[in-house]
Amino acid sequence: MRLTELLKTDQVTISCELFPPKQGAQLANYKNIVADMAALKPAYMSVTYGATGGTSDYTVELASEVEKHQIPALAHLTCASSTKEKVASVIEELKEKQISNILALRGDIPQNADFPLPNQYRHASELIADIKAQGDFCIGGACYPEGHPEADTIFEDLDHLKEKVDAGCEFLTTQMFFDNHILYNFLYKALSRGIDVPVVAGIMPVTNKAQIKRIVSLSGNMVPPRFLAIVDRFGDNPAAMRQAGIAYATDQIIDLIANGVNHVHIYTMNKPDVAGEILDNLSEIYVRA
Repeated sequence: MRLTELLKTDQVTISCELFPPKQGAQLANYKNIVADMAALKPAYMSVTYGATGGTSDYTVELASEVEKHQIPALAHLTCASSTKEKVASVIEELKEKQISNILALRGDIPQNADFPLPNQYRHASELIADIKAQGDFCIGGACYPEGHPEADTIFEDLDHLKEKVDAGCEFLTTQMFFDNHILYNFLYKALSRGIDVPVVAGIMPVTNKAQIKRIVSLSGNMVPPRFLAIVDRFGDNPAAMRQAGIAYATDQIIDLIANGVNHVHIYTMNKPDVAGEILDNLSEIYVRA
C-alpha cells in the first residue's frame, strides 16, 4: 500500500518506528520486536537507516519483515554517508522486496569528510528526484517544526522544504517536538509557502531522564516548562518517569487529533511495551484495524 492512500484521508493513523540491529546475529531478536510491534496494529511501521555499514545493511530486510505482517513498511534511505551507486543498489533491493514507501533523508554529514564528493547527493531534494526517476515509489521526507539547525531562519528552511515537495516528496514526517503550538505554527507557515502535502506529527515518548538531555543536546528541541517540571519531579524515579513520559506523549497525541492533526508517528525506540501503553490510552480515539 502507498502510504498516501492513508495519509490523504481524514482517518486517524498512528504509526511506529523501528531501528535495525548493528549486527546480523541480532536480526532474529529484532524480527521478534517487529512481531510484537505489529501485534499493536499500527497504521504502518518505519525502519531507520544508519550510516554506510552498520544498521543500514538490514533496513530492507527488516522492512520486508514488517510487510510479512500485512502492515505497510516505510523504509528510510539516507544519502549523506552513501554514494549514488549505493543508493541505487538499495533502491533495487526495495523493488525486489516490493516495498513501495521510502522516507528520503539527507542525514548527518560525516565528520572529517569532504562532502559532497562527486558521487554523493548534496541535499535530500536531489535524492528524492533520483528515487522518483528510478522507480514508482511513494516518497516521504522530513521536516522540522522548529526549523532545521543549519537554516538561518524558519522561512529559509521552508523554502528548502518546498524544493523537496516540488522534487516529488508526497508527505512529510516531523522531527519530534514537545509543544504542540510549535507544530500548529509550522503548519500555518508551511501552507502559506504552498506546502500542502500531508504532514505526520512525530512524537517521542521520553521515559527516562537521560533521554531528554540527549535529545536537547543533539537536536536543540525547545522543552516547555511543563515538561521540564515533570523531569525535575520524576526524573530520579525510573518507574514514575516512565509513566509520566507516556502520559505526556498521550496528552500530546490527544490534543493533536482534537485539533485536526490526524496522522501521528511515535518514535518508539524499539519498545513495543511503550507503544502499547500509549495505544491502550487511545483505545477509543484510535480504532485499530
